[in-house]
Amino acid sequence: MKTKEKPSVNVVLPVYNEAAELAASVGTLIRFLSKNLTDFSWHVTIADNASTDATLRIARELSHKYQTVSVEHLSQKGRGRAVKHVWRKGDYDYLAYMDIDLSTDLTHLPPMLHALERGFDIAIGSRNARGARVFGRSILRNITSKGYISLIKLFFLVNFTDAQCGFKAVNRRIVTELLPHIKDNDWFFDSELLIVGEKSGFRLYEEPVTWIDNPGSTVRVLKTAMGDLKGLWRLMQSRPWRTLRYGRY
Repeated sequence: MKTKEKPSVNVVLPVYNEAAELAASVGTLIRFLSKNLTDFSWHVTIADNASTDATLRIARELSHKYQTVSVEHLSQKGRGRAVKHVWRKGDYDYLAYMDIDLSTDLTHLPPMLHALERGFDIAIGSRNARGARVFGRSILRNITSKGYISLIKLFFLVNFTDAQCGFKAVNRRIVTELLPHIKDNDWFFDSELLIVGEKSGFRLYEEPVTWIDNPGSTVRVLKTAMGDLKGLWRLMQSRPWRTLRYGRY
């Protein structure tokens, strides 16, 4: 009797000037996946988008150290650009990505992948869903995050509760059918993926996560917020889901 092949997943780590914590985070991730993701055939891809420090060198060293790690180098910045680039490569059943600081507890990854196995198209970690636990987030970031998701719900009438948590996974269908229509290459990528995805009828699963703020994060709140607002305005005008409905509801 032929043994059933395990479903495959590629976990992408988009990085920009993360030399200080790259090796430690990759080591932590590899140990977790080796112990807790045995029912999947998994791989880790470090997506370096135009780092100017030693990130690329360290990433290549890690790819030699671990057989399950590879590196993609992009000459332009942008988290969305890096994620889209790697997700399009290979023939993995599931594609995931997470922030390199591992702010989201890794124990939430297996349930999200199992949700995809059950038929969901997109699985996201949510810091706002009931049961989530958030530690160390500043008042400013908390206000901007809550206000942002409120805007999204008000103008787009969607149900998801967290657009910006850097902890997401999708199935192959999302890569082939939805990703070509996601235009943003920076931080708004996440929001656009979820808004257009839900409005088009793809099924979203939310995992309430434990999330610990990283005080050394390189995210610039004001600049990111302005990019998000511009992205929301673009979607309100273009409404790409009008031609992407799949009758899932």
